[in-house]
Amino acid sequence: MAILSVLDLSPIPVGCEAAESLRNSLDLAQQAERWGYRRFWLAEHHSMPGIASAATAVVIGHVAAGTSTIRVGAGGIMLPNHAPLTIAEQFGTLESLFPGRIDLGLGRAPGSDQATARALRRTLHSDPEAFPQDVLELLAYFGPAEEGQRVQAVPGQGLNVPLWILGSSLYGAQVAAALGLPFAFASHFAPAQMMQALEIYRARFKPSLYLDKPYAMVGFNVFGADTDEEAKVIVTSMQQAFVNLRSGTPKKLQPPVPGYYERLHLHDQAILNDVLSCSAIGSPATVRRELKAFAERTGADEIIVASMIYDHTARLRSYQIAAEANV
Repeated sequence: MAILSVLDLSPIPVGCEAAESLRNSLDLAQQAERWGYRRFWLAEHHSMPGIASAATAVVIGHVAAGTSTIRVGAGGIMLPNHAPLTIAEQFGTLESLFPGRIDLGLGRAPGSDQATARALRRTLHSDPEAFPQDVLELLAYFGPAEEGQRVQAVPGQGLNVPLWILGSSLYGAQVAAALGLPFAFASHFAPAQMMQALEIYRARFKPSLYLDKPYAMVGFNVFGADTDEEAKVIVTSMQQAFVNLRSGTPKKLQPPVPGYYERLHLHDQAILNDVLSCSAIGSPATVRRELKAFAERTGADEIIVASMIYDHTARLRSYQIAAEANV
């Protein structure tokens, strides 16, 4: 079986505020460390009522301070929103505080809508096509200082924080392969091009100072419960979240609704079937079977597990089931 890691958006359920969600994220990270997960990644999203991980570097510091061995990182930072020097300083600081435990995954999506992106950047003149050059700039800030280098990341310079390229299309695979960096594919919500992206990444990979052979991680949803019937209920919170997002009305994470999927229009059912096709929804036996099949199909070096579940106790149980299924 593949190495397992955790992807957390620090979900804010109905009836809760961000403070409780952030405490729950730390609790999940502490349990994930005990269950043997390799990494705990948080993702940058903005202006989303149901997600508390917007200030991603700050949350990473919160989680890293409350754990001791699990790697903690960004899955990811949306680089067009930021100056590379700012990210180098933030993650150089994190690496200085928690040496050998910090990862930096980079994406080129905004992590928001256009209005929010404009509020973040003050301008939309930043070019997403400049993403590879921004990655190279970041790598330089984390490398050794060169003679005459006027701008340095302090902290950051010489710390060699591991960089990952994230993607939900073929573009990220091409960038990761060309730069010789590890690649993480967002198949937990955009699975359509997963296999093609992995093929391109592996075929075109160029060994680098950072990595001598391809290393691929893929996203996988797990909604584990003691029975298949219970799992089919808890997944409805995630189903509601996707339908609300696609309709332009994102909300806090909604309570489970038995029979929700069956009452949807066929068009919405088809969207959910596509979006959540890389998922295990069921009992421990079901999760074990689906997780094993996914690992074999992708040949991934690592699987990062997402479990957007309304009840925190149920979410912990789902991650525990995934960890035990991987033994």
